[in-house]
Amino acid sequence: MTKAPRAIRLDSPASGDVADEGLVRRGEVAILPENEPIDAGEAAAVPAAKRRSGILGLSWGSLFVAGLAGFLALAAGVWVENTITALMNQNPALGYAALACAAVALLALLVMLGRVLRDILRERKVEALRERATAAIAGGSPDEGRAIAQELVGLYKGRPQTAQGRAALETALPQLFAARDMLSVAERSLLAPLDAQAQAQIAQAARRVSLVTAVSPRALVDIVFVLVACARLLRSIAGIYAGRPGTLGLLRLARQVLNHLVLTGGIAAGDAVIQQVVGQGLAARLSAKLGEGVINGMLTARIGLAALAVCRPLPFVEEKPPTLSDVAGDLASWRSGSSDA
Repeated sequence: MTKAPRAIRLDSPASGDVADEGLVRRGEVAILPENEPIDAGEAAAVPAAKRRSGILGLSWGSLFVAGLAGFLALAAGVWVENTITALMNQNPALGYAALACAAVALLALLVMLGRVLRDILRERKVEALRERATAAIAGGSPDEGRAIAQELVGLYKGRPQTAQGRAALETALPQLFAARDMLSVAERSLLAPLDAQAQAQIAQAARRVSLVTAVSPRALVDIVFVLVACARLLRSIAGIYAGRPGTLGLLRLARQVLNHLVLTGGIAAGDAVIQQVVGQGLAARLSAKLGEGVINGMLTARIGLAALAVCRPLPFVEEKPPTLSDVAGDLASWRSGSSDA
């Protein structure tokens, strides 16, 4: 392979190099000094130090909740002990009955706490898996992609409806040599059916909220129904992807969904949202109450889409993320047909 001809300067450069504000000149060639890169560890250390507050790296709010919970637990323990002691002194049979009831209550409390801890650990596992998958798609090694795919298979190992997808993924993994291809096959084999179920749940919840809020006479009824419907939708989507969460897990999921909506700007709604899905002129054709029902249905759909993005263990690799028109596009024709009737 031959190289293109080029000119080489043979005359001597000027006597002496001149430095002017970091610019070094040799003859007619100007050399710009390269800035020294900032160490990533030092750059990340400052925000991490600023985030820490309180004692032992915990925030003051966490310390308040922990201290209050410990105080209430001690107070409840002392009260139970005094009650059982008093009943023992009065009547031993009543004391033993109270002790048995306290033991049953303690056992049930431990089981509930264990389930809550299991739900939180599962949600964190899904979050960590999604972050690792995002990094692997950007430029991960085949071993990382294979490990993420195997963890995804283990996550849905106990579900009979994913047996065919798991078998197809395990068959295709030895034939793939890129992390992105492995995660793409995992998405197509395991998550595509789950995505369809989640979108169906979002569309159903949006239609239900739109119908109820359009016919309900009270605004308080609308608010309560929308809150209950959104809570049920969050639990349903979380159950599709990572298991049904408990009360504390649902609150944590709701906070993550709200953060996602704030970051993506998905909480905004109004005439622009209506025009985005069904075109212009809908508000003029519908009554105020019907338009309010459509808006509430679209807000519910937006919350469902945010929950889908939060609960999904993989980012969207080859599949397109569902949009508002995919899950709430039928609200226009359905509502228009009901208004014409």
